[in-house]
Amino acid sequence: MRISVVVPCYNERATIRELVFAVRAAPVAIAEIIVVDDASTDGTREELEHLLTEVGTTLTVMRHEKNQGKGAALRTGFARATGEIVIIQDADLEYDPTEYPKLIQPILAGKAAVVYGSRFLGSDGRRALYFWHTLGNRALTFFSNLCTNLNLTDMETCYKVFRRDVLTRIRIQESRFGFEPEITAKIAKLKVPIYEVGISYHGRTYAEGKKIGLRDGARAMYAILKYNLFN
Repeated sequence: MRISVVVPCYNERATIRELVFAVRAAPVAIAEIIVVDDASTDGTREELEHLLTEVGTTLTVMRHEKNQGKGAALRTGFARATGEIVIIQDADLEYDPTEYPKLIQPILAGKAAVVYGSRFLGSDGRRALYFWHTLGNRALTFFSNLCTNLNLTDMETCYKVFRRDVLTRIRIQESRFGFEPEITAKIAKLKVPIYEVGISYHGRTYAEGKKIGLRDGARAMYAILKYNLFN
């Protein structure tokens, strides 16, 4: 199956080069890497222009002239993706592309239509960071599970892998971090098989560029209610 990797990117000049080459080196055949630059202002745009000349046709760069958020960047990237399997990859190196084989295996085996990579199922390693972030992630996942009747352990994970035919049945409305609970609610309503696999996680501190905050958590809670109960 053709695999598309969609990378939402905002102000990640320090990591985007290493990330693109890590995806290219992943132990699966990547048909295309689609980076959506969400109006970066730190030199990411110029770095991507250099990468285009080095990487060639495997890499597609799409640009937003105004910052819109992760959900909007993914919406743009999904519309461009042509692979039968679509992987979401953050640009900040918190998630390791060498784990693609185990993420896509349930889909290749015909067991799953969607796979979530869970930071809490056990893996080769996970950086110890913020207790309150972990508690918040678990609380949002628990609340989401109450509404979807799923038993996920990590709804907020970046690593979500889809059969493309599933994505074409979903219209993404959230433009920022409300994307995670929105797409989880909409997948649950499709009644397609969902798997989780354990992944490693190399989280960043705020000093290293982490962007999610309390306001995003509040929006996620709103999105859980909106897309499970009223949409």
